[in-house]
Amino acid sequence: MSYPIPSKMWQRVSIVILLLLIPSVGIAILRQSVMVAVPANQTPPSSTPATSILPNNPDYQALQALVQQYSCVVPVQNFGTLPITRTEFATILNACVNRSNELIATDSKIVNQADMTTLQRLQSEFAPELAILKNPIDELAVPRAITPTQTTRERTQAESTRKTQSPTQMPQLPSSPSGSSVQDQVFNRASMPKIQAGSSFGRVAPEAQTGSRFNTENYNRIEDNPFHRVGNEPLSTFSIDVDTASYSNVRRFITQGELPPKDAVRIEELINYFTYNYPQPKGERPFSVTTEVAAAPWNPQHKLVHVGLQGKRLESETLPPSNLVFLIDVSGSMDDPNKLPLVQQSLKLLVNKLRPEDRVSLVTYAGNAGLVLSATPGSQKSTILAAIDRLQAGGSTAGGQGIELAYKIAKQSFLKSGNNRVILATDGDFNVGVSSDAELTRLIEQKREQGIFLTVLGFGTGNYKDGKMEQLADKGNGNYAYIDTLLEAKKVLVNDLRGTLFTIAKDVKIQVEFNPAKVQAYRLIGYENRLLQNQDFNDDKKDAGDIGAGHSVTALYEIIPTGTKSDVKLPEVDPLRYQRSGVTPPNAGSNELMQVKLRYKLPQDSTSQLITQTIQDDDLRTDQIPSTNLRFAAAVATFGMVLRDSEYKGNANYDLVMRLATQAMGEDQEGYRGEFIQLVEQSRGLIPKE
Repeated sequence: MSYPIPSKMWQRVSIVILLLLIPSVGIAILRQSVMVAVPANQTPPSSTPATSILPNNPDYQALQALVQQYSCVVPVQNFGTLPITRTEFATILNACVNRSNELIATDSKIVNQADMTTLQRLQSEFAPELAILKNPIDELAVPRAITPTQTTRERTQAESTRKTQSPTQMPQLPSSPSGSSVQDQVFNRASMPKIQAGSSFGRVAPEAQTGSRFNTENYNRIEDNPFHRVGNEPLSTFSIDVDTASYSNVRRFITQGELPPKDAVRIEELINYFTYNYPQPKGERPFSVTTEVAAAPWNPQHKLVHVGLQGKRLESETLPPSNLVFLIDVSGSMDDPNKLPLVQQSLKLLVNKLRPEDRVSLVTYAGNAGLVLSATPGSQKSTILAAIDRLQAGGSTAGGQGIELAYKIAKQSFLKSGNNRVILATDGDFNVGVSSDAELTRLIEQKREQGIFLTVLGFGTGNYKDGKMEQLADKGNGNYAYIDTLLEAKKVLVNDLRGTLFTIAKDVKIQVEFNPAKVQAYRLIGYENRLLQNQDFNDDKKDAGDIGAGHSVTALYEIIPTGTKSDVKLPEVDPLRYQRSGVTPPNAGSNELMQVKLRYKLPQDSTSQLITQTIQDDDLRTDQIPSTNLRFAAAVATFGMVLRDSEYKGNANYDLVMRLATQAMGEDQEGYRGEFIQLVEQSRGLIPKE
């Protein structure tokens, strides 16, 4: 028996068939059809109408402006061009509020008052939709302090309880008292509570690996540089290092609520994460050299020798054009929020800084490598950004093929007098084709001879291959940074853009000769994997580190003065048979502690140039205060030795780090030194209880 189907139902069935046949218009028509699905004489099933919000709606436009201003993650496709539902609007609003939280906790001035007011208004208007989201939004407020006694499980349970509270219990944006802005009321740095163990201070910490996911992170072993007797080894030779990856990676561990592995702490990278107030070079030299001597804070019997290099800052109009090849790992291991999605957001920051004379290519690799975007002028930003947006993760990791193709593309667009660079973004987990550390580094060594430099950007957790990526950057005449948040991407690719991309001196080596009449023993703090043979200093074929425009590089030596009875056990060496001991060498009677020699090449040269400078042993007066540069560098070095539990840390502890750092804040326009102090405070709360 058949039943007649009403004509209106036939109409709706026809519409559904049409939507299935034409997917490109389906969503838009379906959204509009929601408006006619409920008869006019009936009440909608919800207290909030399920109507669409059109792109010309003021709220839509206000949210779109916030997304563009603060680089909010947009989980809704076609936002900005098609209507969206109220639930989709609330989802994007949720992302913008979380993004604002992250920015405000770092710098209260980033989000202006007008945008704060807009966020408050939209929160109020879309409160029902926000309340039913799976992860309700947090209020724009200072991150909650978590007491050190809470375990990781307790913190997780507390967070879960907070996120599942009813809408009426959801905290709201703080109201602004008369005469003060919301930022002034809540986010004044000076009034912020101390950050306790396990909490965050403006950077969203990556989630710890749980469940069935195994932690396979890899770090090369580091053994602290020992003391050397000057009588047996008067020369110390090493390559400079401008990498900063270790600091941001260490920060990632600490903000997750755990101390980093010992081998993840490279002290020179912690020190060089920060800029120092060194003078600009004079004349044609690409960098200046600053030296200073003071008592070692962790062992007052010893002295601390400070050597600082400052790269010449280049003005925008003098920067050469750039030929950049983005080499992006899109393998399955990159399918995490803090991997490929963060890579995409990070590279967009760089794209926004491109000039018309710059050009960008985009190469990806997973099971195999492919060219996504051929060389495109920097003026065509929308084309470059669209190519970045199309990236998706999946497949195995053919890193070697990707590197080969990236260098091939860079060579095709080579700028003879420009900046030619491959920017590799990956977690380092190569597993197809050339994958061993030795094979990859040999491949990179071959490619660097083409005049193409390499920047390595590390992302992610759980399977992160730090050791492999550090070696790639070292061998590729480049630099290495670890990006854990979009704020770190801004530091590397916006604030430090010139130093990251524009090399002003390559193969920079340092050789120090100590005066045995003044120095009994010495040790270089950090740079363990940058040590060179003494004969390498004069060998122009020997690769070394590079300095970018505006980069500062700092090295510290701890020395034991001659005649000082130290509590440090020095190496015992048998007397020499064929050389007389006790013979006074030339210039030993002078007041020189040491002679510092530097070799470097200009980016286009193959022959090095030499700089020589002596350091005097001026008697330290009790009223003489070391410079802010030396004291802050010493604070960071002390922190590194404590984290590594170095046998040479002397009386170093977190209290000493805090005292040194707080007294040597100096100018801190970006807030990085203030963040360091909070990081030390967090670390103190993570010390295992005995």
